[in-house]
Amino acid sequence: MRLLVTGGLGFIGSNFIRHMLAADRGVRILNLDLRTYAGNPASLADVARGPRYRWVKGDIADPAAVDRCMKGADAVVHFAAETHVDRSILDASAFLRTNVVGTQVLLDAALRHKVGRFVHVSTDEVYGSVARGLSREGDRLEPNSPYAASKAASDLLVRSYVVTHGLPAVVTRASNNFGPCQYPEKALPLMITNWIDREPFPLYGDGRNVRDWLFVLDHARALALVLRRGRTGEIYNIGGTHSCDNRELVERVRVLMGVAPGLVRRVPDRPGHDRRYALDCSKLKALGFQHAFGFTQALQLTVDWYRGHEAWWRPLKKKGGFRSYYSRQYAALRKGRASR
Repeated sequence: MRLLVTGGLGFIGSNFIRHMLAADRGVRILNLDLRTYAGNPASLADVARGPRYRWVKGDIADPAAVDRCMKGADAVVHFAAETHVDRSILDASAFLRTNVVGTQVLLDAALRHKVGRFVHVSTDEVYGSVARGLSREGDRLEPNSPYAASKAASDLLVRSYVVTHGLPAVVTRASNNFGPCQYPEKALPLMITNWIDREPFPLYGDGRNVRDWLFVLDHARALALVLRRGRTGEIYNIGGTHSCDNRELVERVRVLMGVAPGLVRRVPDRPGHDRRYALDCSKLKALGFQHAFGFTQALQLTVDWYRGHEAWWRPLKKKGGFRSYYSRQYAALRKGRASR
């Protein structure tokens, strides 16, 4: 199978590529990635010289670049996106260009080249905050951040190409991912890498926001299953193995790493912060999916990875873009109070 992966230098994309190369000896992967701030070739250094993998630097919103890469592809798995909610609040323009326009460019090229399967990777954030119960694939979309709105728009765009053009596409919506190679602006890698250096971690608001945690290697396995067995036009929720509020998550990692409570600092809550996400994953389970990693095991593996790969994340945190964003976003950290 000739597989086009977009955004494969990113967190989930790089883990998916490594999984596919190991699990399917017949797959050949072309990775189209612009290498923005969150894309890191070092995440795939172990496979970069292999004969079945190639990275092409290019923009998914560039029709010419996409057309060249789409030629000959049997299937597409589309990860490329701007993903950080906080950054979308500061400036939504890049999110609309990449997540909406970029998806449209890919869909048009997939039609022209008669691609046999298009997997669009999305997020549970499109459902909005869920006070109780579980979000199901047919529920109304109520995105509350510019990031979530851009992903909801791209989900609906994919649906329209299925209905109007007969494109053999599916959509997946995953809960909060964690694991190796995640850019350290996200909660868990920021927490772990800050605490390796005995620096404080900024906890938003009262810390009672609830998230469902999905280990990225399980996500990669689920996507491989949907790629093979998913039905055209369907949406598949991909949830994790543990749901908890941010206070519990912080405490679990703090105890695991032997960190003092004083290194948890409260900062003002971000605007439009969804209170709770939760997914019904019955459709995915009906395809035969089972998680391979328990939450405690996956959390330990994640902490161990960041401890053992300082050469991967330290250069990222030293870059001016990260330092500027961090100091601006968490200006209150310097005067925040320690949590109890």
